Amino acid sequence: MTIRTLPPLTSNGYTLVDTPRRLGWLVPSDPHAPLASLQEQYRAQGYLWLKGFFDPATIVAVRRRYFAALAPCGLLQPGSDPADGLAGTAPIDRGLHDRLLMEFVRTAAYEAFCLHERLWQFYEAFLDGAVYLHKRKIVRSTQPGNTFNTPAHYDLIYLRGGTDSVVTSWIPLGDVPVEMGGLVYLEHSDRMGRSLEAEFAARNADLAPEERINAYNKHMGEGGWVGKDLPAMAERFDTRWLVADYEAGDMVVHSAYMIHAATSNLHPTTIRLSTDIRYQRVRDEIDARWTQHWSLNDML
Repeated sequence: MTIRTLPPLTSNGYTLVDTPRRLGWLVPSDPHAPLASLQEQYRAQGYLWLKGFFDPATIVAVRRRYFAALAPCGLLQPGSDPADGLAGTAPIDRGLHDRLLMEFVRTAAYEAFCLHERLWQFYEAFLDGAVYLHKRKIVRSTQPGNTFNTPAHYDLIYLRGGTDSVVTSWIPLGDVPVEMGGLVYLEHSDRMGRSLEAEFAARNADLAPEERINAYNKHMGEGGWVGKDLPAMAERFDTRWLVADYEAGDMVVHSAYMIHAATSNLHPTTIRLSTDIRYQRVRDEIDARWTQHWSLNDML
């Protein structure tokens, strides 16, 4: 992997500090490596960046279908190939956008991708048992020059009603070089997330069960976010944010405690597209709130 000079990376108005102590690169993993080796890496790192997990053609097909479905709302440059994801310059019809997005995540084609044989077979081996795919599955598109980015958080905040062994697949639907604002991970933060969760559990002990699992309860930050100030978090924990040049076919697997966030899409013309889905063992407790399709107003 070639390490290159990066432009200033920003997230919610904060610029990541580009020094060896505060910014680094994800470690790639070979999806064909021995299972025991991948499991050990996952336990040590809290994540796996599986290079070339999917055939890139499979990813491009999902990408083309998504952008073709969303094109009527003005998302794309008129006349462009949907697979290119070139952002239109006219205002987007947000109401239509949201309706088409909710339709897309309910399509059989998208569901079939999330249940790709390569994917569920990997998780059956990785998790050592029959697996369940959470029905609530998310697709995110990020316009060039966006100002809001997903703040730092760990996923268990939104999944407290089930097992903490749930695993997230973050899948870039197309090439996502660092400049396009893919996920960034706080190095060694799996253990930090576990510590934060233990603190929250102690503080939440007096709450009713339904409020205890709510990411918006009185002991959490806004929306369950650990924070928007990524540079301050790196200083607080004396660690680095890890970035990557993701390619079509890659998949990142991360634990429910791994702290992550997104940066701004600095590309002048191309929309960043990704999906995040979650697998767990069938035998483990399932958060009932995640057994329904994703809705924009579901407060999760």
